[in-house]
Amino acid sequence: MSTTRSSPSSTSATSTTTLTTSSTITSTTTTTSSVAEVTSSTSTTTTAEATSTTTTTTTTAIPKRTMTGTMSVARFGHTASTLANGLVLVAGGYNNNTSLNSAELYNPAAGIWTTTGSMNTTRAYHTSSTLANGLVLVTGGISNGVYLNSAELYNPATGIWTTTARMSVVRRSHTASTLANGSVLVAGGQVTSTTSTNSAQLYNPATGTWITTGKISLARFYHTASTLENGKVLVAGGQSSGGVVNIAELYNPSTGTWTTTRNMSNTRAIHTASTLANGLVLVTGGTNGVTLKSAELYNPSTGTWTTTGTMSNARAVHTASTLTNGLVLVTGGENTGGYLNSAELYNPTKGIWTTTRNMSAERRFHTASILANGSVLVAGGGNEGGHLNSAELFQLI
Repeated sequence: MSTTRSSPSSTSATSTTTLTTSSTITSTTTTTSSVAEVTSSTSTTTTAEATSTTTTTTTTAIPKRTMTGTMSVARFGHTASTLANGLVLVAGGYNNNTSLNSAELYNPAAGIWTTTGSMNTTRAYHTSSTLANGLVLVTGGISNGVYLNSAELYNPATGIWTTTARMSVVRRSHTASTLANGSVLVAGGQVTSTTSTNSAQLYNPATGTWITTGKISLARFYHTASTLENGKVLVAGGQSSGGVVNIAELYNPSTGTWTTTRNMSNTRAIHTASTLANGLVLVTGGTNGVTLKSAELYNPSTGTWTTTGTMSNARAVHTASTLTNGLVLVTGGENTGGYLNSAELYNPTKGIWTTTRNMSAERRFHTASILANGSVLVAGGGNEGGHLNSAELFQLI
């Protein structure tokens, strides 16, 4: 899940605290109605690995955006996990270059945030995974400039965090993927300010232990990892010691091994990857020294990439969410022009992008969570004005 662009400060303060559920933080405010905006459409010519793309424009209606309750703490580089009870758990991140161990819950029915138990360790640029047993596993990250191998579990029933077994390798800006058997695959990540790892490990929720599995062929961080319909995991792009890469590889849970697949058409890091209803994987944006607006699709059946419609804005450090109607919502990020509040929708059937209602604020290193009603909760992030505690909903109409 959870990304690397212009790197933010990694100075942070550690603290150890415990649980208890407390104060309720506020309310709902304004709602904006939908309007019509611009769509990019494409025609493509396919080659072995990529397709060429032409862009035209049309107009279409957009979903509405609603401001919702405010978090108790402004944060970016945090995680957000949708729980089985429909609440959203936000944990950690940075506030004014200090790493956080605080956590809070968003209640979609009431539109409010409440604080919950704090993690045992402050951390940012970590991962979070909702397990089949309902617990949330948080791994790695960075705390006060120290790279972490620690992991902990959040219990929604009690609001308490408990430590679990440590990974064998410290890592931040890594990926965590939930497999069909319930295990969590952690891969890659940054281990110092100048080096990354190719190690991969599996967490077993039943035993609370880690085992080492096959290594990825290339050490990397700020890559993406996508669980495919066939059970394999696709890792793509990222930053390595040699620079930003376009290399992609597949993890086979049955054998515990990695195999390379076709390369993306563009090198990219701090991009997004979204698994679509048709089984394809949509990769968008990122940076390779230049912020990208290009997008491409991976076909697991053929192992090939094809380019698809181009976004209206180049962006990295953004979010991408596959909606219940099959569209993909991309929000925020940054490019050479600054921080972004823009959002766009990708239509997999047509291969086109449509601009949609802007967010209330520019955001990068924010989170986006799909709610049970199909809305998307966008929370926190940072921009030129500082770090944000605001949250907003994109609602389908």
